[in-house]
Amino acid sequence: MNKKSKRNPEKSSSQIEVLKGKLDISRSGMGFVIVEGMDKDILVRPNNFDRAFDGDIVRVQISKGNKGEKRIEGKVIDVAERKQTDFVGNIQVSKDFAFFTPNTKNPIPDFYISKDKLNGAVDKDRVMVRLLKWDKGTKKPEGEVVTVIKAEDMGDMAMKEILVEAGFPLSFDKAVLDAAHQLSETITSEELAKRKDFRDVLTFTIDPVDAKDFDDAISFRHLDNGQYEIGVHIADVSHFVKPGSILDQSAYDRATSVYLPDRVNPMLPERISNELCSLRPNEDKYTFSAVFTFDQKGVIKSRWIGRTVIHSDQRFTYEDVQQIIETKEGLYSETILLLNELAQQYRKERFSHGAINFSSQEVRFKLDEKGKPIGIVVKESKEAHQLIEEFMLLANRNVAEYVGAIKVNKEPIPFPYRIHDTPDEEKMLPFVAFAKKFGYTFDMSDEDSIARSFNKMLAEAKGKPEQHVLEQLGIRTMAKAIYTSENVGHYGLGFEHYCHFTSPIRRYPDVMVHRIVQQCIDHNVVPDKKMEEECKHCSDMERKAMECERAGNKYKQVEFMQDYVGEEFDGIISGAATFGFWVETVAHKCEGLVSTRDLADYDDFHFESADYALVGMRTHKRFRIGDLVKVRVVSANLERRQIDYHWIPSEEEAKKASEKSQGSKGKSSRTKN
Repeated sequence: MNKKSKRNPEKSSSQIEVLKGKLDISRSGMGFVIVEGMDKDILVRPNNFDRAFDGDIVRVQISKGNKGEKRIEGKVIDVAERKQTDFVGNIQVSKDFAFFTPNTKNPIPDFYISKDKLNGAVDKDRVMVRLLKWDKGTKKPEGEVVTVIKAEDMGDMAMKEILVEAGFPLSFDKAVLDAAHQLSETITSEELAKRKDFRDVLTFTIDPVDAKDFDDAISFRHLDNGQYEIGVHIADVSHFVKPGSILDQSAYDRATSVYLPDRVNPMLPERISNELCSLRPNEDKYTFSAVFTFDQKGVIKSRWIGRTVIHSDQRFTYEDVQQIIETKEGLYSETILLLNELAQQYRKERFSHGAINFSSQEVRFKLDEKGKPIGIVVKESKEAHQLIEEFMLLANRNVAEYVGAIKVNKEPIPFPYRIHDTPDEEKMLPFVAFAKKFGYTFDMSDEDSIARSFNKMLAEAKGKPEQHVLEQLGIRTMAKAIYTSENVGHYGLGFEHYCHFTSPIRRYPDVMVHRIVQQCIDHNVVPDKKMEEECKHCSDMERKAMECERAGNKYKQVEFMQDYVGEEFDGIISGAATFGFWVETVAHKCEGLVSTRDLADYDDFHFESADYALVGMRTHKRFRIGDLVKVRVVSANLERRQIDYHWIPSEEEAKKASEKSQGSKGKSSRTKN
């Protein structure tokens, strides 16, 4: 007869339940496992983390009887998936071994490093360490030093830390690099026979001046019947990266390239991204294409989707093409002007059919040879950018429509659609009320009316101080675009069907799309039962990449503003909270905080959430999002990635505050008497 456990005599093993979720460790050291579909997180105390780190996917054990309680407690029994395996921190080296302390926001145990795994690191070095193993029953994880980070490379170290903290590997394993180098660049007759040959058709790429990989090209030719043909040709990554291969697994794990101010952390090894698949001029390349036939009025008469081979005749920069558009002169000017006219026609039609016209403003840093920012350039979207954008949108939409029309056993094909859900009315209402304060009204009667209202507001706000703030708040109000097999359309673009087909060098979902499209062409569709899980992973990694990019830009902003401490700038209030308001400088788009503590000499302020504003108790001075203010740079702290500003009142405002303060003191004195 089995004895019951002395520790918990009431509960048998049948009452134990094991759930899978993400471990979130707070700064205080307490852990919470977030399980999809459960309203309550599971509390895990520090001594019950087993071998899990913050962000890991874990299996947690709970008692079934606890489910109805206010706080469910459990303990981690296994790590299903590591969020990250590379960490940055400091090392302490003794005679025979070393300990590594990770520099993370949330607590992580020290790593044991054996002497043969130091790779040249000495005591107190800043290093990057890779987790090797953490066996059950052992107190400490074991690791090896991957990189020793030199003190003079503070900016380089910061960028690496940003990537590592988000779970992006900084390098490719040797096996992955070896697999990439074994790939052949030879265009074979056997492969040519399977493809349409576009090598004799005028083809060119249009990319940023500093681009190293060119994953899309456009071809153009006149047809004998007076119509013309435009091809959108995309690097055929799926030809080289086969499902289930080590290259495929590596690309899937990353899911996206990450673009920081001074570097790209690529999804694929350079052998693929910059050589085999880059559509460089004067080289034959394998591509996957969407080819359209247009009549004289720009109406699509037919489309063809399939594998091709191309030969790019010219590599244009956006600046080259913009100059041709503006001067109407230059290489292939007749073709470029026709393409631009068609792109502008499509752009106009998109907005008239419900697409929302958020203007894209890109902040780029000018860097010296050491990566230090020496200038900031704000780039607006011009017609050259819009030309490429419209043809990429055309290809993405048509590929999604093509797959969406195919059924297997009367069921839609599992496919990574790029969707953007319709606005949530509850989330929209505060924004609508805020926009009204600037004189902009919204028709909330249906989705099309909301889109028209957005476009009307954005057009009328163009060039005004509130433009940037209204755009930013409007974007935040919207649902986030994600990948999913449940196609609900793309509200922001106004498309019923949409996917990502045009950037497989830097986005894994595009590789997935290419493979499924080829299956459709071959009439050999094998439905992917894990499609939704894969879509979620890609969406999660995309979000992490965006967070990295924001953190990288913030670091460079702080680094840039270190040279301007004590100087004054005009700025626009970009956000507000109970503890202060954020200001973005007009000249450099560098955002910093004005703390309510620093406003105390002027007045005491409270936050009005409905107005996105801080309001003075005595002066009634309002700091509202979109307001123009003058600020002084007080500090630029690289460790915290924070810029602190001090608000500079006008002479009139300072005088008013002084009078109010004196009046308040007088009243207080009379009350006491």
